[in-house]
Amino acid sequence: MVCLIGLAILTLSLTICRSVALAQDLTPELRTEIAPTGTLRAGINYGNPVLAQKRADGTPAGVSADLARELGRRLGLAVAFETFDTAGAVVAALGGPRTWDVAFLAIDPERAQTIAFSPPYVIIEGAYLVRAESPLTANDEVDRPGIQIAVGRNTAYDLYLGRHLKAAERVYAPTSADALTLFLKDQPDVLASVRQPLESYIRTHPGLRILPGRFMVIEQAVATPRDRAGAAGYMRAFIEAMKASGFVADALSASGQHDAVVAPATP
Repeated sequence: MVCLIGLAILTLSLTICRSVALAQDLTPELRTEIAPTGTLRAGINYGNPVLAQKRADGTPAGVSADLARELGRRLGLAVAFETFDTAGAVVAALGGPRTWDVAFLAIDPERAQTIAFSPPYVIIEGAYLVRAESPLTANDEVDRPGIQIAVGRNTAYDLYLGRHLKAAERVYAPTSADALTLFLKDQPDVLASVRQPLESYIRTHPGLRILPGRFMVIEQAVATPRDRAGAAGYMRAFIEAMKASGFVADALSASGQHDAVVAPATP
């Protein structure tokens, strides 16, 4: 009990210190670097339902939107959401008419050419879906000649598979939701996607199963344009504070994402 109390006190102390540091570091120049227009433009990807959902009134909900609103509150800025159906569209929008100051994306080395990433705030799993009668029983059996994998183009798992597959072939759909339709309609062997929505889908659709374990870990982070070093530094401290305070865990719970895992603290 004493150890638990001590750990709680240490966690609270770290959270307070991080919050104080964030407030002290926020100069007018840094605020302008983060949001040059005076409004925090936040890119939200509806393609990942673990992180973002759409309310009945059309506004974004979920941990990504909650983090954006909290960031805006701390910066003293209004938040304007730019919403997209895919992560690839979020990345492609940078620098264009629908550009953003912060976005919520999976960390990926290809994206890191133009984007700076905070430490991860949520960790989710990439999983494979197959039909019940499929001979495939393990993730390492998927990468074989003749195997077709349905996947949403430019998703984190598409980019990952592009770097790692040696024999299997990817079959593309515009979005992850479309990839599921493609899998059901055109009968490729496997669907690659995020575990949580796959688990939800098979509860009401018999004849499908998820291969045990995961084929990749997907680290979700706050993205900023790569040429804004000060903004990237602020986001690193912001995300660590949001994890330590319980904000991320509470936002996941409030949006019904009880199986998503808060990323550990980054040293």
